[in-house]
Amino acid sequence: MNFGSMFKDIVRSFFSPPATENYPVKKPKTAERFRGRLHFDPVKCTGCNLCSKDCPAEALDIVILDRAAKRYVARYNIDKCAYCGQCIQSCKFKCITMPNNDWELAALSKERFTAYYGKEDDVADLMDRLAHPESIPDTKK
Repeated sequence: MNFGSMFKDIVRSFFSPPATENYPVKKPKTAERFRGRLHFDPVKCTGCNLCSKDCPAEALDIVILDRAAKRYVARYNIDKCAYCGQCIQSCKFKCITMPNNDWELAALSKERFTAYYGKEDDVADLMDRLAHPESIPDTKK
């Protein structure tokens, strides 16, 4: 490449608008069928666990605290999720969605990549059980 053609490219790019987007200031428009972070509605859930059984990445787990009282908590491992939407297809009660506006998932620590969805009391009960595993009865006998 000779100096003349290189200088011509430099001058042309100096007067043309930038090719990149100003991302943090201006958010790009997402496609209508784009899938973002999973959202779970515990009121609609029946605890059938079809969503977690059909998840190819094993990113979703429905923890049943009390089936009779309909107390369910969804443990969602965001970093494992392939965003395939299989959990949405498997859920017969439409309690799982993946809206296209919740897609910014960057974080500085890995702890933020596990989300717990459910009623506040149920999530607090699950966290207490996870903190004290000796209090959980052994049901595998």
